[in-house]
Amino acid sequence: MTSPLISPAETAAYGGLPAPVPHSGAELAALLGLLTAPGARIGTVVVGHSRDTASRSAAAAFAEAWRAPGRLPVLAVIDWPESAASWLRAARRFTTEEPDAWVVAAAPLGWAQMSRRLRHSTDWDPARTYGFAALGDSRVPALAGPGTLQGMRGAGADGSTWSIDRGWVTHRLPARPPTAPARGRL
Repeated sequence: MTSPLISPAETAAYGGLPAPVPHSGAELAALLGLLTAPGARIGTVVVGHSRDTASRSAAAAFAEAWRAPGRLPVLAVIDWPESAASWLRAARRFTTEEPDAWVVAAAPLGWAQMSRRLRHSTDWDPARTYGFAALGDSRVPALAGPGTLQGMRGAGADGSTWSIDRGWVTHRLPARPPTAPARGRL
């Protein structure tokens, strides 16, 4: 069995990936909107995050917001380092609870590594996974490898949403309220 770890050469080929930045209110609202959309049927979640300050804060904010309206609980909050020898321990902790959905706030390279291990060693389903803005970068599915993140969705800092399909990240503008017709004389 080959290792799912990303080699230094693969990492270098994609240039410097941005570090996560503090999440926005619009981002958190859009992420919650994805998970609570009609027909979503998501009750339980596991939240995962890398150990940087922005990812920890985003994960904590999501967990608090998820619990606020009396939803079913956050089953677990799991963290992982930006680099690890195998990622297997973190991958197993992330998938043990079998939630309806996983929510991820992470640095792009760490998530690419983690997602490769998840696909290689667990029954994790990327189509049941939702991420914060940092993971909506087109280099993330490229680094993770073909099909690894197929169906993953998330939110942008501006309240937009994104999804991954066949290695492409597609961004959708945030919903805007309809504008009222202009008033005036004819």
